[in-house]
Amino acid sequence: MSDFLDIDQAIEAPGLRLVLSVGVPGPWGEAAKSIFDAKQIPYARVRQQPGLPNEALERWTQQSGAPVAVYEKEAPRSSWEGILLLAERLSPTPRLVPTGAQERSTFFGLAHELCGEWGFGWCRRLMLLHQGMSIPELPASIRDIMERLAFKYGYDPKSAEAAPERVGEILELFGRRLEAQQDRGSRFLLGDALTALDIYWATFATLIEPLPPEQCAISKAMRAQYTLAPAQRGLHSAALLEHRDFIYREYLKLPLEL
Repeated sequence: MSDFLDIDQAIEAPGLRLVLSVGVPGPWGEAAKSIFDAKQIPYARVRQQPGLPNEALERWTQQSGAPVAVYEKEAPRSSWEGILLLAERLSPTPRLVPTGAQERSTFFGLAHELCGEWGFGWCRRLMLLHQGMSIPELPASIRDIMERLAFKYGYDPKSAEAAPERVGEILELFGRRLEAQQDRGSRFLLGDALTALDIYWATFATLIEPLPPEQCAISKAMRAQYTLAPAQRGLHSAALLEHRDFIYREYLKLPLEL
């Protein structure tokens, strides 16, 4: 994989450009990478600095976060659904979204529970912000970043305090689904083949426990922040982490390129 492009380079580059946060295993970004990788769609990585204003990126894409997928001269896509559907269009095989109406509606409902507003990733992010915002004497530069992220992602203490219960509900939902699928002889969260739902789970599971250091090279402090307390993991966490490992081992790229 090539180095990151700066924004000016990315604007002039052809093909698919994927804006990613540098140095962190952000689940939305890792999911986008993994979906394009699973479909063998080439892309250039574009640098985004987490928590900073990223003015040049905002001028180009009308927002300052990551991930963002920009294909040729088309409008930027920053939602998880938009990035997924772009990948499906660019490379219809292997198909990662079911075609039947019933399975498709189930797929998008479950994917929203991981990726969407008030979903697993959203709530874990609120919990992480709550940890930072609760430190009384943060350095001014760190406080500025935390406040910018808090505003951007709708942080308030009340919602952050409610987030752990929601996280537990979602882990229970996916744990029971995985168990039911295994009972019927399937290795996957939906149907009998890999879908993007498995990829979303594998990448978002970093918010329970990051992959081992040799596969995910992050600092000890970041690893501790991302790790969910054992009391909040629920009954199915071991099986869910085993499913993450299976999906990475069989279908995704390791080690992570951050």
